[in-house]
Amino acid sequence: MFDAEKVKNDIVAWIRDWFEENGKGCKAVIGISGGKDSSIVAALCAEALGKDRVLGVMMPRGEQFDIDVSHALIEHLGIEGVVLNVGAACDAVEAEIRAQYGEPSAQTITNLPPRIRMATLYAMSQSVNGRVANTCNLSEDWVGYNTKYGDGAGDFSPLCRLTVQEVKEVGRALGLPSMFVDKVPIDGLQSKTDEDNLGFTYAVLDKYIRTGVCEDEEIRKLIDYKHKANLFKLQPMPAFEYTPE
Repeated sequence: MFDAEKVKNDIVAWIRDWFEENGKGCKAVIGISGGKDSSIVAALCAEALGKDRVLGVMMPRGEQFDIDVSHALIEHLGIEGVVLNVGAACDAVEAEIRAQYGEPSAQTITNLPPRIRMATLYAMSQSVNGRVANTCNLSEDWVGYNTKYGDGAGDFSPLCRLTVQEVKEVGRALGLPSMFVDKVPIDGLQSKTDEDNLGFTYAVLDKYIRTGVCEDEEIRKLIDYKHKANLFKLQPMPAFEYTPE
């Protein structure tokens, strides 16, 4: 059985201890998307450090249709918030690639905005003496639904050992309204939901992660394929080991 209240309290204590060792007096800097993960990480940090030590950074690419949810979360938690639009930066890099080399690949166009968002988040963090929160969960990491050096980066990661269903339970233990916990997962950069892109639901994925059971054989094969293909994102960078003679 998953004891959400205990896990919530354990994470809060872990965040406090981590900051005591790695950023005494620093702010937690969080990219706020309006989704459950960033909302719950922000709420955990506010409880652990106090709302005055949490900065929520909204990073739309031009117009973002659901940014009002991010504003609502920041108001609900009473934390400081700032909007840094990454649209011009993304457009400029894409334009330079087209001018110098040719049309960027589809993967480039998908992964460039999360990486520019993370660079922006670190720039903001260094400007306020902060530490960047990673907001990925175990389910996303399991199948590689993150961008290396993009949303997969960060200084500390409160949720990366919890499945989506467990993260939601922690959100409810925090007392967050349903609009922040149960919002359909979407990255704010495209119209499709996370589950549309993955080809299966998080409920099916979470059950497979925790129990090894997946009734649909084709989905099981797809999950296994994505997990194996994306393990490199979770491992340290391979390094040539040189031993002086």
